[in-house]
Amino acid sequence: MLFEYLKSGIEVEDSVFDAIYPETVQELAEIHFTPIAVSQEAARFLADKPNTRILDIGSGAGKFCLVGAACTQGHFTGVEQRENLCAISRELSNHYRLRNVEFIHANITDIRFKDFDAFYFFNSFFENICASGMMDDTIPLDIQLYVKYAVYVKEQLDEMPVGTKLVTYFTYLENIPVSYKVQAVSADGKLKMWEKIT
Repeated sequence: MLFEYLKSGIEVEDSVFDAIYPETVQELAEIHFTPIAVSQEAARFLADKPNTRILDIGSGAGKFCLVGAACTQGHFTGVEQRENLCAISRELSNHYRLRNVEFIHANITDIRFKDFDAFYFFNSFFENICASGMMDDTIPLDIQLYVKYAVYVKEQLDEMPVGTKLVTYFTYLENIPVSYKVQAVSADGKLKMWEKIT
């Protein structure tokens, strides 16, 4: 019933949604999961047409993609470098029969942005520069990786066509190309909706 509620617009508490995850993953929710209300607002901005291909840059346990797939007609792809989180995301999408979502186990630098139409970015590389934000110790973390990933994402976004939509949450403005302009702001300024204008 959980995803049926989301599809029909019935409010779902984050604590109820997060309970679908294993306890070890639930412990990451407060810092690393996008809240449902934020996910819905972001997904509806990005999926302005049916079958819009949306990439979640660093999808973690997949919450944004799962919520977005339930509340829009967009197609959501999460890319995640932690294989265990990718496996959990796939298991949940299969269990709840969400057909408009998929999860790729890969590094962001292996992803070609032009295969997508729109993007969601929740400061996925921050743990490389802030030890207190670490999800776990399964992958190497380093400030040079933060720089590498941030530069890659910025360059890829800048190469997208005019009209490309982007949503950022808790993300440094210097990571966004100047070719994008903010169209709307929400969640006390933490959530920004962008569009590429040049």
